[in-house]
Amino acid sequence: MNIRAAKAVDVGAMVRLEGQSPTAAHWPKSSYRGLFDEGAPERVSLVADDAGAICGFLIARIAGDECELENVVVAEASQRRGVASRLIQELVKVAGDRKAARIFLEVRESNAAARALYEKCGLAIRGRRKSYYTAPAEDAALYSLVL
Repeated sequence: MNIRAAKAVDVGAMVRLEGQSPTAAHWPKSSYRGLFDEGAPERVSLVADDAGAICGFLIARIAGDECELENVVVAEASQRRGVASRLIQELVKVAGDRKAARIFLEVRESNAAARALYEKCGLAIRGRRKSYYTAPAEDAALYSLVL
């Protein structure tokens, strides 16, 4: 498995993976295409590929000294094989290189698998947002990692 920066040609595969993941943040295809537009906000877009096929991706936004992990998706067949951990480890390196002081994210309180992943990767709960999510309504756990 290889972790690399995402390219515009990866958008179709990213959209397909996201559509197959019920717990992913669902974005319109235009948002994925917009990641590569000139003048777009600074983002880190990483993909994991295995034998040339994308099996996971991560998107994070960098603003000032903060990095927000916006979406992480791994194909069902590749889950529990370290793909998401490797994507997050690479994000930590890239965010540090870009002078971010911390990485943060929100996650549904009921998403036990994601929460275990984030904690394994060194992120810690820093708070909660009441009724942050809809369909269904649910609180968000706020995680962060100081770099």
